[in-house]
Amino acid sequence: MRVLIDYRSALRSRSGVGEYVHQLVAALVSQFSPGAPQAPLDVTLFSSSWKDRLHVAPEFDGVKAVDRRIPVFVLNFAWHRLGWPPADTLTPTPIDVTHSLHPLLLPARAAAQVITIHDLNFLAHPERTRAEIRRDYPVLAREHAHRADAIIVNSRFTASEVERELGVPAERITVCSPGAPDWEPRRPAPGAGYVLFLGTLEPRKNVGALLDAYERLLVKPGKRPDGEAVRIPDLVLAGKSTPEARPWLDRIARPPLADRVRYIGYVEAADRRALYEGARLLVQPSFDEGFGIPVLEAMAAGVPVVAANRGALPEVLGDAGVLVDALDPVGMAAGMARVLDDDGFASACVAKGVQRARQFTWSETAGRVYEVYRRAMEHRARARS
Repeated sequence: MRVLIDYRSALRSRSGVGEYVHQLVAALVSQFSPGAPQAPLDVTLFSSSWKDRLHVAPEFDGVKAVDRRIPVFVLNFAWHRLGWPPADTLTPTPIDVTHSLHPLLLPARAAAQVITIHDLNFLAHPERTRAEIRRDYPVLAREHAHRADAIIVNSRFTASEVERELGVPAERITVCSPGAPDWEPRRPAPGAGYVLFLGTLEPRKNVGALLDAYERLLVKPGKRPDGEAVRIPDLVLAGKSTPEARPWLDRIARPPLADRVRYIGYVEAADRRALYEGARLLVQPSFDEGFGIPVLEAMAAGVPVVAANRGALPEVLGDAGVLVDALDPVGMAAGMARVLDDDGFASACVAKGVQRARQFTWSETAGRVYEVYRRAMEHRARARS
């Protein structure tokens, strides 16, 4: 089986979709290499950029690469609006399946077409998106979903959204959740570490409510069960900044958040484990998440989690942490305080989180994706007959 996978989302940074596609390719190569007992998979990575070049990672043994010097916005316009050029004609060898890691198809002349839909935030809140996502996704996603030979989603929540909002039958949707990193959970010193937020600083991440909640903790820190005043750790904001983040960045430069909140920018994939291991608590306050990889990574690292009860976050966290109302900074502050105040409760969250993270494996994800490819080829063959 010869598969062309769009790797462009991981070209510059491996966060969110970029991390998903990188780890998926690594797992597919590991399980379905030509020497594997299962049917072999011949993987070709596709990229296009005027400035950035695709470098095949060492763990991608045997993977081919097609790297075109075409500006992303030019190729996206041609693919999304014109359906040209066929992606399976841009490779030196024939392709059986094209896999787009976003909701719009890679146009193909003969190959089966698979898309991955990570969330439908672009439908509910197009004002929170930009560039091609704002221009193309809301008007084209439904049509492309119905034309696709198979659809992958990363959570049951997103599956239900795709079924309801795009009108796709449930049997054409497969949940292929991200896997947890293979980390040994840290053993932190009592009371050490910072409160961590990890994610792109964009409107749907709800960073403003997190700052409200954290400021409330600073003003009213509360007391521990032994009567001692709670020492509130610093807050670290990690992730790529967007223009919409400017008010948040200005706010943390002023009292009472100045010198208590640090923005450290985007963190490379190789450095994320150390970032988690230095944290006492992860807070994920998002309005909407199709999955929430930082929650899974934090649990794998042995870090307790406070997350919003929105989107797929309850599905990922389960009972291993604290769920709060994304619109209630007071309740968010109380959830954070519960973890910070009660070492026994925090330890219980860590233990549950580690066990829960182990339920998500890239090996299982790769197996599911392989089956999607196989069914997509069968669907395309039936459509031709």
